[in-house]
Amino acid sequence: MRRRAVLLGATLATATLGLALPAQAQTAFPSKPLRIVVPFAAGGVGDLTARIVATKLADLLKQPVVIENRPGAGGVVAAETVARSEPDGHTLFLMSNGTAVTAGLFKSLPFDTVKDFTPVSTLGYFDIAVIVPANSPHKTLKELVAYAKANPGKLNVGSINIGSTQNLAAELFKSTADIEAQVVPFNGTPALIGAIRGQQVDVAVEILSPMLTHIQSGALRALAVTGEKRSIVLPDVPTAVESGVKDFVASSWNALAVPSKTPRPVVDRLQREITTALADAGVREKLRGLNIDARASTPEQTAALLASDIRRWSGVIERAGIPKQ
Repeated sequence: MRRRAVLLGATLATATLGLALPAQAQTAFPSKPLRIVVPFAAGGVGDLTARIVATKLADLLKQPVVIENRPGAGGVVAAETVARSEPDGHTLFLMSNGTAVTAGLFKSLPFDTVKDFTPVSTLGYFDIAVIVPANSPHKTLKELVAYAKANPGKLNVGSINIGSTQNLAAELFKSTADIEAQVVPFNGTPALIGAIRGQQVDVAVEILSPMLTHIQSGALRALAVTGEKRSIVLPDVPTAVESGVKDFVASSWNALAVPSKTPRPVVDRLQREITTALADAGVREKLRGLNIDARASTPEQTAALLASDIRRWSGVIERAGIPKQ
């Protein structure tokens, strides 16, 4: 009897240890280097944001954080890579408002944008601006809208590629301002800058960062920014809403997400460390230099932002008659 009791105790102890191992494995996070899969080429605002945050995260998590650039197909290549990765918190996706656009623009995707990812936290927001040549007769957004209403179809609005956030923001401008205007897409920001400086278009709707030097030099003038609040680098420029175009709100943002089955304790750990990283003065200063307003959020807030943008941009795509890819 005594021997049976000893054997039974040993069996129970072994079973208990076996049950405890998964929990212990979860608490060991991170157990290896992390990677952030970025859907943009190196050197852009999104890529630089990821690299700045990754450097600080590596210090906080005591593990290397590697950036893996996987541009292509509107972010689909990078997103699919993460969606199919091990849900252990070691592979993250640099999600953005472009992720929401893709969800509305493609007929089908090799993943579900909402169900296959768990958003962890936003990293920051950066402005889109309504910009005119320095010698434009339109001094305010209100004047520009008044001209467009008095001259239906005569206003040319430049943007980059069809289906981009900037292109859809230009379409959103048309619908919220209730004007008839021609949106003219260009193949990338350099081409758009050349067109607006050469007055081939009357106005451009573009992310502020690459236009900033041209504005500061006096070659271009920003009439409004389209975020919920004024730009941190151009505080004297009003928002579109302040300028009388109600509901013309279109911010660009970046966030980090993980595969959907990632354990909640791991998600929470990542969110805490991202929040700490974004609170660091050095990180904030570097992001500010890119015209990025560093802001963390909870997983629930980030998921709500993604869902809201999917609804918003899907509606814009439908109203603009942009064919799905």
